[in-house]
Amino acid sequence: MGIAAALLAAGAGAGLLAGLLGVGGGIVMVPALYAVSPLVGVADSVQMHMAVATSLAAMIPTSVVSIRSHNKKRAVDWRLLRLWTPSIVVGVLIGAYLGGRASGTELKIFFGVAVLLVSMNMAVRGKGKVFRRSFPDGVVRIVMGLMVGIFSVIMGIGGATFSVPMMTACDIPIRRAVGTASAIGFCVAVPGAVGFVLSGLGNPDLPRFALGYVNIPGVAAMIPATTALAPVGAKIAHSINPGHLRLAFSGFLFMTGARMLYTTFF
Repeated sequence: MGIAAALLAAGAGAGLLAGLLGVGGGIVMVPALYAVSPLVGVADSVQMHMAVATSLAAMIPTSVVSIRSHNKKRAVDWRLLRLWTPSIVVGVLIGAYLGGRASGTELKIFFGVAVLLVSMNMAVRGKGKVFRRSFPDGVVRIVMGLMVGIFSVIMGIGGATFSVPMMTACDIPIRRAVGTASAIGFCVAVPGAVGFVLSGLGNPDLPRFALGYVNIPGVAAMIPATTALAPVGAKIAHSINPGHLRLAFSGFLFMTGARMLYTTFF
């Protein structure tokens, strides 16, 4: 019961943040799933892999609910999404391949360092400071999409950790960036989860009720809470000051990254 309650609580927090920040909830689910893994007998060698893969699978329905909520507020840039999605999906497939072959320690270090860097970027860059006044085209946009896909799927997150800073740096308002990021989360989660399923098939260290690296009971425990709370988070996102939203995003990422690195080395 304690484990189920912990997963439900993590799912609730993930759903709230999915709507509030467009993050797909993975930034909460990965550390939570990793912490619970030893308690349910998951082998050390696959704990982080399963946390990442299960997070990606659970965020599929969460991102759908979040997209609908943000779209009602006209906060999803569908044109940008159509242009950016192909390179993001290619990046996801590359990331799933690399993540399936990395060690658990490598995944934890990557998760912690990447989250800290993005957090510091958002905290230091002022509200009105942008690097360009429009989203780039051509090769630059493709490279950015590849980065979002690769880094996000290796971390088991929905893409907002990287895509929101990129969009706001190109003068896209934070609320519209968050709404668009909720749709990017779906584009990351589906091929990412499939990739981790395929890369985990046949691994002798996997527990029962695992489909590749995806823990089916973990997904089932989290989905109800994540989908229920995502609309609440989206509603809050459109009722608070955008500057406060940026700071909340930055602060949460910093705490999450610091904790992951601490548990890795100490």
